[in-house]
Amino acid sequence: MVDPLVEQARSALTDAYAPYSSYRVGAALRTADDTVVVGCNIENANYSNSIHAEEVAIAEAVKTGHTEFAKLAVTSAARDGVTPCGMCRQTLAEFCDESFPIVCDRGDNVDDYTLGELLPKAISQDTLDAASEAGDAE
Repeated sequence: MVDPLVEQARSALTDAYAPYSSYRVGAALRTADDTVVVGCNIENANYSNSIHAEEVAIAEAVKTGHTEFAKLAVTSAARDGVTPCGMCRQTLAEFCDESFPIVCDRGDNVDDYTLGELLPKAISQDTLDAASEAGDAE
């Protein structure tokens, strides 16, 4: 049986805009109150302005008042176990601790990770505070 959150990420693939790479990605983000917000990738011809599925889901969740998250599922049309990129991981770290679960779709099975496994030593408010204190000490 496929995780329902993975199913919702798969459904989000249909909305992906990927005319350049043809690499469609979907994400489903479950909030702390069990709301599920989905996102898909949106490419741009220059690639650097492309928006990742995880970013779309996080932005929609925050826009609608959700800042506490319970779990993320990510999939691609290739069912290749795609994981969030470094930028998306750092964005997740703004809202989630290192134990936050991330499920990556491999078709018949999934790879389970925690945010801490995928992004050890994330930049956080503590990182910024320590840098500020070090600057003040000079």
